[in-house]
Amino acid sequence: MLLAIDIGNSNVVLGVFDGERLRESWRIGTKASITSDEYAMIIKDLFGFAGIEFKQIDGVIVSSVVPPLLPIMSEMSQKYFKLEPLVVTSEIRTGITFKYDNPREIGADRIVNAAAAYKLFGGPLIIVDFGTATTFCAVTKSGEYLGGAITPGVKISAEALYQRAAKLPRVELVRPRTIIGRDTISAMQAGILYGYAGLVDGIVERMKQELGADAKVVATGGLAELVAPETKTIAEVRPDLTLQGLRLLYEGNN
Repeated sequence: MLLAIDIGNSNVVLGVFDGERLRESWRIGTKASITSDEYAMIIKDLFGFAGIEFKQIDGVIVSSVVPPLLPIMSEMSQKYFKLEPLVVTSEIRTGITFKYDNPREIGADRIVNAAAAYKLFGGPLIIVDFGTATTFCAVTKSGEYLGGAITPGVKISAEALYQRAAKLPRVELVRPRTIIGRDTISAMQAGILYGYAGLVDGIVERMKQELGADAKVVATGGLAELVAPETKTIAEVRPDLTLQGLRLLYEGNN
């Protein structure tokens, strides 16, 4: 079995693959202050609920956009699974080529998503990842990673509105009944959701002008299933794209 670990700014997403099948997945809060032993205990508890034992894991792959956590997870893998993890960088075999000024600057999550989506759908391709930041990645028909755009994530935008406007409350991110809010909460929900959908469509349409009008748009990330239905441009939602990408990268490098 393969343990795939995606370390994001807000969450660590874990997945266990039995061959190509994603047997279990979990999402836990990102905490840079805890130790490799503490992460191992959390994983042990999660494994216990799923009936999985440490000794069943014969491969580990890690992608991370939180530098302090990478050595912690590597130590955890070595100590508890007796395995050297494969760490995602632009230098491993990905199936795509990088036309980025400095490929080492590309976030590991963007590499994984681009490699996975290109493997699944081919190109040209735009991948939208709704994470702490929302990232847009462009891949050509021939598998060249060109770059993209990065915007504040939906939750960051909503939290900034709450923190900087004294009379506005913190709201749940859900679809309101109408675009015209009849109270403060529904007005905020409408502005956040539909405003963000418009932002996505605007960036995607501009990227298509450079990449090609036939570019397929694939969305992933925690809020993809909320925002994507309100857009005109997103054609496919794959919530587990990053985990599936980690599996594909592991297989391609072993």
